[in-house]
Amino acid sequence: MSFNLDDANVGGQLKCGTGIFPAIGEGATRVNGSGGLEGPVVIGKPAQFPVPFGTVNIGPLTNSENKIPPFIPGALCYGPVSNPFSLAVSGPTALLGNVETNADVIVGRHLAAQGDVISNCGRHVLSLKKDLPFDMPHPNKKGWRLRHVCIEGPEIAVYCRGKVPADGIIHLPTFWDGLVNPEDMSISLTPIGSWQELYVEKVMWGRQVIVKNNAGGNINADYYIVARRLDDDLIVEYEGKSHEDYPGGNEGYSFNFEHDYVEGLIRDMVNEKVEQIEEEN
Repeated sequence: MSFNLDDANVGGQLKCGTGIFPAIGEGATRVNGSGGLEGPVVIGKPAQFPVPFGTVNIGPLTNSENKIPPFIPGALCYGPVSNPFSLAVSGPTALLGNVETNADVIVGRHLAAQGDVISNCGRHVLSLKKDLPFDMPHPNKKGWRLRHVCIEGPEIAVYCRGKVPADGIIHLPTFWDGLVNPEDMSISLTPIGSWQELYVEKVMWGRQVIVKNNAGGNINADYYIVARRLDDDLIVEYEGKSHEDYPGGNEGYSFNFEHDYVEGLIRDMVNEKVEQIEEEN
């Protein structure tokens, strides 16, 4: 038996199916205004799903009686415009299971992961374990892989490198202006082919490095420049039992050594070094 209604207002519960829905209550514990559907449920374009892909199947909005076309303002920096969306959610969303998509994942802000970030079906791995390694297939040795780790140092710095132009004027990255201290840069020059009497004549406005050849010949060299960031407020050594004791606050930092295994490695290494120093003295 079926009923065709123009409108239906339900003051209590709307239930479809023979099962019991604990989340909305039963009998005296029922929640008015709640509903339960055993599914499968199709929302949107009726023929979008030839078979049920899940409990809830949501397709594009194709109802010809919809007076206002669906459109979510704003656009992300990557990918085609996706409006109108099949599903629009306002507010935080909790998913208790895997999220699978056969298209792109486009993020408007940060992408945070408590585990590894894996791409190309496991070929590339970014991890917070053991000094932030980057693991990828070896570019020229079949059956081998390549792993790099982040360099460590007692400062917050950035670098640039390249070939010194023939005129000897190195143009520093435009984003360095306001990012690094132009008075605190280390500049290395490596002659190519033959010895050259190279030196840095001056740094202009923190934007250009002027290189000269004291012998007056041509310049054929590489450069490597490291600069300290203006926001370098790193406190390298401090008293405390954990990173929570850091006097400068921990906003913006992540800690791979929180894992017991990695913490144990660091502790053993430090203890071994201390014992070695004590024996030498």
